[in-house]
Amino acid sequence: MAEVFFYHLTRSPLEQVLPDLLELCLQREWRVCVRGANEERLAWLDDRIWLHKDEGFLPHGRQGGPHDAHQPILLTTGEAVNLADVLMLVDGSRPDLAEITDFERVCILFDGNSDSAVNVARSDWKAVAEASVPAQYWAQAEGKWQKKAESKPNA
Repeated sequence: MAEVFFYHLTRSPLEQVLPDLLELCLQREWRVCVRGANEERLAWLDDRIWLHKDEGFLPHGRQGGPHDAHQPILLTTGEAVNLADVLMLVDGSRPDLAEITDFERVCILFDGNSDSAVNVARSDWKAVAEASVPAQYWAQAEGKWQKKAESKPNA
């Protein structure tokens, strides 16, 4: 069953958090679709992912290439054509409740320093809970992630 993880970013920016989460997904042999709200920001994130570590790299591509369906990590504003196990929503990209069940996990990363982003995340949390999809809310605290809330569907 799909799970939705909300990541409330307060101490580290998206460009630092996202590559770490992507590495964890690849370690679990999950394919990932990173869906953003606009192409310019995805291009910027693409550059940050390439520069993440000197000793290695995260294999990924941006939508529109000839090998989109084969990318272990695909950055897109559209559909997850790479048969992703995980959908990561960034920069205000919103979950479609109808597609959540297509994934093992959906991660919503939002800027905790933006009142509008926090309000949108609250709205998304409520919609996910009302749809009886398991959800977890994680926040950055003292240099590590702490689970602050969990919503489980009624049995």
